[in-house]
Amino acid sequence: MTLAIPAPEVPAQTAETSAGADAVPETIARDAREFGAYARTGGWTFALKVARSVRPGGQGADESDKVSAKRFAELAGCSPERVMRFYKAWDVAADDGLVPQFEALQPGVDVELPEADVWLSYYSSRSSATSVRGTAITAAAEAEGIRPTKALEVAENPTALRAAILADPGTAQAARSALLDRLEEDEELRGVLARDVAAREELKKAVASETKVSDRIEFVRQVAEGGQVKTPAGQVIEAPAELRQEAERHLSLLDELDEGEEAGEWAAEAYGTVKTLIQETVEADPELRVAERRTKFYSSITKATKVFEELTFDDAGEFYEDDMVKRLEELQGALSACIEALRKAAG
Repeated sequence: MTLAIPAPEVPAQTAETSAGADAVPETIARDAREFGAYARTGGWTFALKVARSVRPGGQGADESDKVSAKRFAELAGCSPERVMRFYKAWDVAADDGLVPQFEALQPGVDVELPEADVWLSYYSSRSSATSVRGTAITAAAEAEGIRPTKALEVAENPTALRAAILADPGTAQAARSALLDRLEEDEELRGVLARDVAAREELKKAVASETKVSDRIEFVRQVAEGGQVKTPAGQVIEAPAELRQEAERHLSLLDELDEGEEAGEWAAEAYGTVKTLIQETVEADPELRVAERRTKFYSSITKATKVFEELTFDDAGEFYEDDMVKRLEELQGALSACIEALRKAAG
């Protein structure tokens, strides 16, 4: 079976062998015709040869003059997998209405082919493209507006990807963004990454530092946007207009920082300023000042009560020391004085 690339007719003088300035050997003219056909139709030329010669799935040898993909590959001197990649590319294009269905094709009969630049949208020269993993990579590449072959090549060369990430900040940034996007839906990867961070002391410190910065920025944002603030003792009060305006000013400065710019110093300044203004707000209002002291006092009593409620003395004999009793007696004296002061205050 001879696999010749179909080509349009060319002027007769192209193949002239007689003497003359334009005369060229027929072998060169044939190569030129075939090159012209390929330049216009690209891989579609070869896909057509497969599509019109290979039996569609489900057809038996007695139902068609066409051959199996395996037999076609033997005749072509290539692998059946390569033949099937061309076959599948044609199949998808046929479903899109770009080329005729297999049943409409006859061996040796040419049909009009799409432009060459459309070919790569349907064909991948990589066998990984047909796997579940390859299909996912292809879909993601198309969503990003790049050729699937580029993404598949990267996926098949993780060492090259690692080298690019280590050497190039831009590639590292792209990898970071991709990982963050993937973390949203990949629970297993989130767990692995969390364990990796926990196992590295320098990363744990970095995460703690960034968490502190984020918490401070969120505190300022709540004041600016929520309109309520929490005092040092834990009271929730309405933020005065001046306090909200100052919080909004600092928040706007933080929001204007470029991506990747260090926000720690700005966040610390904003947080410190807002906390100071909250304290000044409390001190400037006599009722708030008293309520703040009352809230703080109750908080201290609650904490102390909880501590004593958790104490057990079933095995006191094993850890008893005279100093323990002495310090508790001193505490008892302080509690008695505190109770007496409160009773006097009550009249």
